[in-house]
Amino acid sequence: MIGIDITSVERIKKMYEKFGLKAYEKFLNPKEIELIKKPETAAGFWAAKEAASKALGTGIGASCGFHDIKISKGELGNPKIKYRKKVRKAFGIKNSYLSITHDSGFAIAVVVNVLK
Repeated sequence: MIGIDITSVERIKKMYEKFGLKAYEKFLNPKEIELIKKPETAAGFWAAKEAASKALGTGIGASCGFHDIKISKGELGNPKIKYRKKVRKAFGIKNSYLSITHDSGFAIAVVVNVLK
C-alpha cells in the first residue's frame, strides 16, 4: 500500500503564525513538535501523515487520525513512521516506510506499508 501527499510550506507557516503551538498540536504529538525547527519540517510531517492515511485507503478520519500516526527520526536523521497498534492491527500492517522531501515551497511525502 502506497500513499503520497504534497503540502504547501507557506500554508503550514501561516497556520502556525495565526494559531501558534495549537496549530502544531492539531496534528503532532509533543515529541514530534520537539523535532520541528522550521516550517519545512512541519509541512513535511503534515504531508507524511496525510500520505500515511492515504496508504491505508482512508485519508485522515475516523479510521485513522493525525494522532494515530507517529513520526520520529532514526539514528542517521532519516524519518521513521509508525501507526498506533489498533491501526496496524485493523489494516494488517507489518512494516511502514517514509520518505519526505521539500523544495520550492512544497513538502512531499511518500509512505509504503508492507502487509502481513
